[in-house]
Amino acid sequence: MLLEQEKQEIEEELKKFPLKSAACIEALKIVQKHRKWVPDESIEDLAEILDMTAAEVENVATFYNLVFRRPVGRHVILLCDSISCWIMKYEKIKESLHERLGIDFGETTKDDRFTLLPVQCLGNCDRAPSMMVDNDLYDTLTPEKLDEILSKYE
Repeated sequence: MLLEQEKQEIEEELKKFPLKSAACIEALKIVQKHRKWVPDESIEDLAEILDMTAAEVENVATFYNLVFRRPVGRHVILLCDSISCWIMKYEKIKESLHERLGIDFGETTKDDRFTLLPVQCLGNCDRAPSMMVDNDLYDTLTPEKLDEILSKYE
């Protein structure tokens, strides 16, 4: 069941679009803002509000890699795995994150602090390798920079 605040924010977003279904991504983002992820029951509620089927909303939710369909940690690390990042030693960054956090892609640390996810491209190829933590972009990464970056997210 959607929270009253979520419903109000979605109603405001609907005013910006000619069709309710066009607000689907924004509606998903609103739910995620409040819950950190989009549970199944929210998909069904959104479908009703947006005049879509639950399957249509689910298709949108699973297409966009920034909509989380499972619970995530307090902070989400998106590690770019594009060809540019691969060339610039992405593998060392991935291994360093794995060692420091004790998790692999799709996993969350035991203290629920971090979830580590791959992302196809962050659009920061000229400063590869790159990652995002929540909404903060970090580039020209080295294993040595990771401790400083991760310490910002207590």
